[in-house]
Amino acid sequence: MVGGNRGTAHARSLMWEERYSGSDGYLFGTAPAAVLAENPWVVLEGASALCVAHGEGRNTVHLARHGMNVTAFDPSPTAIARAGTLAVDADVSVDARVSDWDAWNWSEQYDMVVAIFIQFADPAFRARQFSNMQSALRSGGRILLHGYRPEQIGRGTGGPPFIENMYTEALLREAFEGWTIERCAVYERDQRSGSAHVGQAALIDFIARKP
Repeated sequence: MVGGNRGTAHARSLMWEERYSGSDGYLFGTAPAAVLAENPWVVLEGASALCVAHGEGRNTVHLARHGMNVTAFDPSPTAIARAGTLAVDADVSVDARVSDWDAWNWSEQYDMVVAIFIQFADPAFRARQFSNMQSALRSGGRILLHGYRPEQIGRGTGGPPFIENMYTEALLREAFEGWTIERCAVYERDQRSGSAHVGQAALIDFIARKP
């Protein structure tokens, strides 16, 4: 089983590297996701943040620009290199590292964990994701999740084609039972994020504080 997990993680890493390296520019653009741009209250100047599977850095750079101490990882060397360029252009510092999910040190503690469009995970992997991110948060720390709902399937405007990978309000509330929910919103949005997320999308925001 362990060997199988490693093989799957390696395959995911290769897939993302191929996807990023095959793009001429920033695949998802350089502007932050709407959940960050439209909810500035989540940013705490001087606080620490971990951005998981952060891609080319559009969200990490946004947080750093607003005064957060940001650590991030992604399995794609191309994505990490582009994130570094974006940080230099914005004159901010981001500790961005190449790592797949299971190789990350989840014992490190942060004030906020940011997970935006990480729905490459099936339900079993998603349970591990949620557990890992919970352990990486200090008591009172905040998790921010942003992704697609089941209604996204078949639209061709972003996200995986697997309904079981999608988020629902009930799923997230159950996964973070006992946490203080600060925002749980479902909505439709016409996205224009690079060449990968373009068109009408069924989205969900979930922001909650760890007990």
